Amino acid sequence: MAVIGTGAIAESHRTAFEAHHEDVDIVAAADVDEARVAAFCAGTEHAKPYGDLDVLLAEQEPDLVSICTPPSLHVEQTKKALESGAWVWCEKPPCRSLAEYDEMTVSERDGGPYAAFVYQQRSGSAAAHFRDLLAGGELGRPLVAHCQTTWYRDAAYYAVPWRGRWETEGGGPAMGHGIHQMDLLLHLLGDWAEVRAMTARLVHDVETEDVSTALVRFESGALATVVNSVLSPDEVSRIRIDCELATTELTHLYGHGVKDWRYTPAPHVAEDAVERWHTPADDVDSSHAAAFSPILAAYRAGRRPPCSGDDGRQVLEFIAALYKSASTGVGVRRGEIGPGDAFYRSMAGVEGGARG
Repeated sequence: MAVIGTGAIAESHRTAFEAHHEDVDIVAAADVDEARVAAFCAGTEHAKPYGDLDVLLAEQEPDLVSICTPPSLHVEQTKKALESGAWVWCEKPPCRSLAEYDEMTVSERDGGPYAAFVYQQRSGSAAAHFRDLLAGGELGRPLVAHCQTTWYRDAAYYAVPWRGRWETEGGGPAMGHGIHQMDLLLHLLGDWAEVRAMTARLVHDVETEDVSTALVRFESGALATVVNSVLSPDEVSRIRIDCELATTELTHLYGHGVKDWRYTPAPHVAEDAVERWHTPADDVDSSHAAAFSPILAAYRAGRRPPCSGDDGRQVLEFIAALYKSASTGVGVRRGEIGPGDAFYRSMAGVEGGARG
């Protein structure tokens, strides 16, 4: 394994790989900041620091590459890694647009290498348990949902030059923050059908939005609201899903375990059913380590991993639809945004992402 970009999020990747130390060896890391990559490598067993990705790929020939750089660099770095024969595990957001996603994944080959993306909130045993309950009909049909990522970021956070700009970040909190909860919502409820949204820039001096809201209709008929904000002092990440037989609520901030999921039965539901809802077979928290497990298993088997291909693209298409709806004032249906659409090339809907 090689790590590209050794900023703060790279520590979560290193922790994930150390959790799989019997299978994974971090052999190298690359960063334009010489001191930062040296410090990262000093925290590993024997990783070699590099300042150039091409040199790293040529010398180390890694099996897997972990990409932890800003979004504007993901396409070029992912393509280079895939073309070298390395599988890729890339941080969110995958890239800045649907066009970039399709460009970066064209370098995949049947049987690998594949590019997968870090949507760690869908990992862990509690989310899998809910999906099993839903698939088995134990909760009844999903009807109403709420997805909330209301966090707080100050002016110092946006002083980092690439943040808050269409060209370098690709979007606001819908892209950089709420993407995890929205991916989890789609993972739990399946295909969405239509989005109607609004965005606003209420506080921060940025090009992108600092708050967004959306109404969503799923193919199942379920309706949902989605709120993404970096203006909220009382920070919380929350998903609530009202089904025919129960309300399921997940409340956390950056990660969750079984303890964070609450099931409230409808009045006529028997108590023994409720007990099973609260007791999944395992208690594994969501985390980078838990999210990496299926990536590693897919690599060993030579098959497409989760959070890649169409599965990795679905939340990016959802976000593009959110931005298009907010810009045009009309609903956007799944599958509507293709190569001829301005929002296929940029979440801003204009060439170069210059929309104010």
